[in-house]
Amino acid sequence: MIKLSVVILSYNTKDITKDCLEKLYKSLSNASFQSEIIIIDNASVDGSQEMISQSKKIFAKRNVTFKTIFNQQNEGYPKGNNRGFHNATGEYILFLNSDVMIDTFHWDKVLKYLDEQTNIGALTVRVELPTKRIDPASHRGFPTIWNSFCYYAYLEAMTKHIHFLRRYFGGYHLTNLNLNTVHEIDSPSGAFYLTRKKILNGLGGFDETFFMYGEDLDLSYRMKENGYKIVYYPHENVTHFKYQSGLKNTVAQKKTKQYFYDSMRIFYRKHYEGENPWLIDQVVYFFIGLKSQL
Repeated sequence: MIKLSVVILSYNTKDITKDCLEKLYKSLSNASFQSEIIIIDNASVDGSQEMISQSKKIFAKRNVTFKTIFNQQNEGYPKGNNRGFHNATGEYILFLNSDVMIDTFHWDKVLKYLDEQTNIGALTVRVELPTKRIDPASHRGFPTIWNSFCYYAYLEAMTKHIHFLRRYFGGYHLTNLNLNTVHEIDSPSGAFYLTRKKILNGLGGFDETFFMYGEDLDLSYRMKENGYKIVYYPHENVTHFKYQSGLKNTVAQKKTKQYFYDSMRIFYRKHYEGENPWLIDQVVYFFIGLKSQL
């Protein structure tokens, strides 16, 4: 019986995806339970599909199985990952970015913790950048008007070292919380998003209205609406090599920026529109549009 399914979406990240798979496979081989790796390639053109096919032949071990899905076009992050979870058979699902490296990791300890804490809907570990600093996107509050204002007005940055002010101005990245302790957060990032398949089945997975960005926040928001906790668990850590998805040319950067601000509009419209006066909603949309053009 499969205990854990790891879903990885690949798009033009051949070399770093190969490193990710090798490290992940090695760590899972030491776990006491059976697991599977499901990798979905979003129509890469850099040789990723050939590398993935070759890896499938190499990673032939009894307690780790390997599944591949090759899309004919880039379907975006939510739809691609949903394909993975729909093909998963594990009790737990880990959405893992292809640029995340897992070295020493106590899988049995983490899943035992989730087995005992049945009210937890999703868990993330300490996701570090190569500098060893935490990836801010992995430890977030929801982007309410106030949280977003404090972040973009640099109030969060200016008060992050002032303890009594962080509670009021640091809500976007929850800067008032101790990064060395287990605690609740609003949402991790999709870089390391560990959840339960039964919850995903109930919620329908990621909202495919999003293309890239925002879908992880949306999934967490819906989990919390259903009474589940989202937990930051710093006793394990992984390394996130961000911005490795072939987005170094100007056209790709512009598209990525547009996806980001499109996701902000979608999230606000879905979860916050109508909670404030109509004029406030229009001001929010105006500033999202303005930021997207800068």
